[in-house]
Amino acid sequence: MPGSEIFQQVSGVSRETSDRLDFLEHLVRKWNPSINLVSKDSLPYLRSRHVNDSIQIFSLVDFTKGNWCDLGSGGGFPGLVVAILAHETKKQLQVKLVESDGRKAAFLREAIRQLEIEATVVNSRIEDLQPLGATVISARALASLSRLCGYAERHLSAEGVALFPKGATYQCEVDEARKNWAFDITLHPSKTHITAAILEFRNIRHV
Repeated sequence: MPGSEIFQQVSGVSRETSDRLDFLEHLVRKWNPSINLVSKDSLPYLRSRHVNDSIQIFSLVDFTKGNWCDLGSGGGFPGLVVAILAHETKKQLQVKLVESDGRKAAFLREAIRQLEIEATVVNSRIEDLQPLGATVISARALASLSRLCGYAERHLSAEGVALFPKGATYQCEVDEARKNWAFDITLHPSKTHITAAILEFRNIRHV
């Protein structure tokens, strides 16, 4: 399975955590026909395309405490997976899932309840929020890099990091974003998609 080595990174987790990840997949499959949490085409590949991708995002962060804000959380990738792994690793991360769609926000709250994890759902448009002061911001399949830079510049703490998974055209998006934004960027080749990458942004500022 593509990306199976990512899951091996957490293969030593407790049975409880492994069961939580399995149960998350079950919940997504149960709710997806009603509210389209993930694309129908990717549903058979939840583990490799969504769960494992979320695990590798979590693995890039070395903070042991702080405020992790997942913007446009949708089906909970990576937000719910982050909360599950933070619980397992005892990291003191306050996980906040920002989702404007009321039905998806309802799913996230129910998933948090059934998974018995700590996370907060904010049912709001990102543009309407007061600055979040996040230690970590993640956003997966949400918007262009230029738009994401605007969100991060507003909601990221001075020492914080933003993690944005992007597909094969990520360099074009970086070049476009540089027209209006300055930032320090670290490229992490994706271990689940051969042409994709996770872009790590720091010190984002408008130019």
